[in-house]
Amino acid sequence: MKRTTVSQPELATLFIAASEQDSNLYYATRFMAPDPFIYLEIKGERLMVMSDLEMDRARTQASVDRVLSYSEIEQKAKKQGIKDPTAVDIVHVVLKESKIRRLSVPANFPVIHAARLQERGYSLKPKRDPFYEQRVLKTVEEVRYIEDAQRATEEAVAAAHTLLRRAEIKDEQLWLDGEVVTSERIKKFVNVKLMERDCIAQHTIVAGGEQACDPHNEGSGPLPAHRSIIFDVFPRSATSRYFADMSRTVIRGKVSAELKRLYGAVKDAQEDAIDKIKDGVDGMKIHQGICARFEKAGYKTGLVNGRMQGYFHGTGHGVGLDIHEAPRISRTGSLLQEGHVVTVEPGLYYPGLGAVRIEDMVLVTKDGCRNLTNFPKIFELG
Repeated sequence: MKRTTVSQPELATLFIAASEQDSNLYYATRFMAPDPFIYLEIKGERLMVMSDLEMDRARTQASVDRVLSYSEIEQKAKKQGIKDPTAVDIVHVVLKESKIRRLSVPANFPVIHAARLQERGYSLKPKRDPFYEQRVLKTVEEVRYIEDAQRATEEAVAAAHTLLRRAEIKDEQLWLDGEVVTSERIKKFVNVKLMERDCIAQHTIVAGGEQACDPHNEGSGPLPAHRSIIFDVFPRSATSRYFADMSRTVIRGKVSAELKRLYGAVKDAQEDAIDKIKDGVDGMKIHQGICARFEKAGYKTGLVNGRMQGYFHGTGHGVGLDIHEAPRISRTGSLLQEGHVVTVEPGLYYPGLGAVRIEDMVLVTKDGCRNLTNFPKIFELG
């Protein structure tokens, strides 16, 4: 798909980064490389400067106008009297003919390169994310990539829930095949299932009991019976590079009335928020609505005995080439637009009682949204 450049006639765009770590660079080039390379947008033309190792692959795979040879430009720089050319020297040689001295760079542009460019007389204009504004509005192809990763996520979580259903309860813990069921065991199971679908999982959360009350605690040790267990799974497709994101809360064993009420409050709030999402709606208002709903139901938020409890995170975020990207459904908020893919993930956390978080991904449409998550919301696994 054709990428829109951000450069202006007197302003060039510059990246010096590895596209494997920089989603904006990958978005611009559709080329995956583990080592840094130079990418420039000059007067509407998109250029990559590549090492001999990556030249042929870049010319066949990259979505750019031209791929230049780093070694050829390096030789040119040496002929101009530069003894040991650096990446900045290579950029200078490429830009010299255009006479451009102003550069638009990402906010995470390396300081050492910035200093050397300024020494050469260039002025830099850092730009915060989203560097490419069009990234937040997903194409049909991008939505398909996200849905494919989501289907893999759902299959992995469904298989893990089947394991938990098979588990026996002994001494307030879950046992399966003669061994205690641990967070590590279930996370490994989920991650392997995702690998089988060509997805890469990092920081998968399977946290139960008190650990679940810390939203980003990945979980460790034995999983408890009779207490809530949060699954938060957000893999990246190894082929498309797009993420999925889903959270479900389950329990194996007896459910207290308080915990059942907590689950119902989160589920109802999430579904109400999804109903309110459409083009032009302010994400901040959706978030504030959930906060007010929880307060009205008696679920207070604040610091108790040195720990936060209640509802103390955002309601949602964009998903794409990054797991967390614009827009936000939170206290800062963003106006939602048709084409945004966002999560909706309210949660309540009370040490001593337990925690619940439920998360779906939705595609914002003109008159509402389409839920990209097909996984059921079932609390009690039996």
